[in-house]
Amino acid sequence: MSDELVRVYVPATVPMLARLGEHGLPVVQAHAVTPALREWYAEGDEEELEYVAFTRAAQDALALLREDPAAPRRRVVVSVDLPRAAVGRADVDLGSSTVHLAGPVPASAIAALHVDGADAAEDVAAAVDVVVEAAAGDPDAQFTVEGAEDHELEWYAPSELELLIRSAS
Repeated sequence: MSDELVRVYVPATVPMLARLGEHGLPVVQAHAVTPALREWYAEGDEEELEYVAFTRAAQDALALLREDPAAPRRRVVVSVDLPRAAVGRADVDLGSSTVHLAGPVPASAIAALHVDGADAAEDVAAAVDVVVEAAAGDPDAQFTVEGAEDHELEWYAPSELELLIRSAS
C-alpha cells in the first residue's frame, strides 16, 4: 500500500506556477480528504468531500496572494497525486482537511491546474485585502471573501501549464 496515491489540493499563485517546472511547488501545507473531514461530513460522498478540500485550498490561495502583492490577483489550486508517505496529517480537529507535505511537489505529480479567470480578479483583489479579518470573524470581510468564492476556478490540463502562465500573468 506504500505506493497508494492521495489526491491533494495545493494552494498556489501564478508566480509559483512559473517556478513549478524547475523547483516544484514549495508548499508545506495543503488540503485533502482526511479522516477528520470524513467524520465531520459523514453525509457527504467522495465528490462533496473533495470539493470541501478544494475550496479550502482556494481560500488558502488568498493568503498566499496577500504575501505576494506583485502576483496577479487570481487564486490558484493545483490538484496533485502524491504517494501516501509524502502526505502527513496536520490537524486532527473534526472537519479539518489540512495536511502537511514532505517536500516540494514535483511537476510530474500534477493532475490538474485550477485558476481564476480574468473576470474574478477584482473580487479576488478585494478578498485578499480582507482575508485576515474574514478569518478573524469580521462579517463584512467574510462577505467580501464570499464574493471571490462565487467565481469557479477554471480547469487546465498539466500540459497547458506554459499557456496558463502566459495568459494569467
